[in-house]
Parts: sequence; structure tokens; C-alpha cells
Amino acid sequence: MKKLTTKWMILVLAVSLTGCVELQQIMGTMMAGQPLTTTEIIAGLKQALTIGADSSLKRISKTDGYYRDELIKILLPPEAKTITDNLARIPGGEKLVEDVVLRINRAAEDAAREALPIFASAVTGMTIQDGLAILKGHPTAATDYLRNNTYDQLFALYQPKIKNSIDKKLIGNISTAESWNKLTTEWNKIANSLVGQMAGFKPVNVQLDSYLTGKALDGLFLKVGEEEKKIRTDPVARVTELLKRVFGATV
Repeated sequence: MKKLTTKWMILVLAVSLTGCVELQQIMGTMMAGQPLTTTEIIAGLKQALTIGADSSLKRISKTDGYYRDELIKILLPPEAKTITDNLARIPGGEKLVEDVVLRINRAAEDAAREALPIFASAVTGMTIQDGLAILKGHPTAATDYLRNNTYDQLFALYQPKIKNSIDKKLIGNISTAESWNKLTTEWNKIANSLVGQMAGFKPVNVQLDSYLTGKALDGLFLKVGEEEKKIRTDPVARVTELLKRVFGATV
């Protein structure tokens, strides 16, 4: 009974993505045992994207969803090593650095809770051409479609939350962002000097909040890609009849 209920819930979701007429066509085709139609393929791909995105977002938006996952945990850029090394020399310094990293990851987890509508809009806008290319594409072709059609909106969602984290005051009433800017400004003076150029030093032009936001989105799409691969390759991950039919016919 539980499995039946879940299937009907998925069909309700499919109505919102494909429309009643298309859904009726799909169900009629499936019951008749006829070959896959284009309409059915597109609906299956939309369903796969919706399920994959929802599953990924639920996982990473939980407390420690980013922070405890070593594959997507957001760290300060390598150029921040000077800051972290110096802080580590003072009592409680290592904890201070880790607190900064924790807050950044918490901000990403918070942003992930609001990302599903952005994905849903991209899924609704999928064309027949998009769908056919995705179906025959590489193992994360659907994830790439989402990335191409949602990245700017997701960046705008994540960046203010990340920026708020690094703008919070730390020891000495100085924030992570201020420390970063001071470090890179001083370093760039040296790197751009004649002596620095002769020594082969390179200026650091990393905008911290943009860098961290990019890393957060890399982690998000990594997880969405993992879900897509499961649906493509693992029959157990095809949790609806439509997914079984569409992806079972392509392997």
C-alpha cells in the first residue's frame, strides 16, 4: 500500500510538469505496451530531474549536509594558508579557523533549502530537443542541463548567505573577509613589485565570497550528478513505473 501511494504521488507531480493531456497520453501508451513516445521520454526525464534534485537538496540542506561530507565540504582557498597558519599559533586559533569554515558550510546548507523552486522552473522549461539530447547524453547530461539553466539564479541565492558568514566579526573585531582583503592587498603589493616579478610571484585575485559560493554550487551539482547516475544505471533507483520504462529502455 505504501508503494502504491508513493507512485500516485509521483503521478501527481508529473501532472504539474507535463500537463493533464500529456499525462493521459503517457498512461495510455504505457498501459497499451506500445513503444516509448517522445512525450513519455520528456516526462520521464523531467521526473528524474525533479526526484534527483529533490533528493540531493534534502541531503545537503540538513545540518552537516555540507560540513560533514568531505566531498563537498567548503574550505577556504589555498591562498588563505597564511591567515590560517598565523591564527593557529594563538590560543584557540585553530578552533577559530574551523568556526569560520563551519559558518560558511552552514550558510550553504541554509541556501540549499531554498533551491528547489529554481530547479523546478528549469525542469518545466525543458524542450523536446533538450530531452532527447539528455537521454542519449553522457551519465550527467541532465545535471549539466540544470547547471546551465540555474547557475546564475543559484549563485544569487547562495552568495549573500556566504558573504554574511565571512563578514561576521572575529577576534580583534576583524572579519574573515577583512583579513582576506588585507592579506591579498599586502601580498599583491609584493607580487606586483619589480622584485616580486623577478621572483615569479603571482598576484592573488580571488574574490572570497564568489570563490566560496562557486565551491558550494560545485558540491550541489556533484550530488545531483550522483543521483542522476543512479537513475541511469541502477534499476532500484527508478522508483516509479515511468522511470523504469524510460531508463530501462535506454540501457
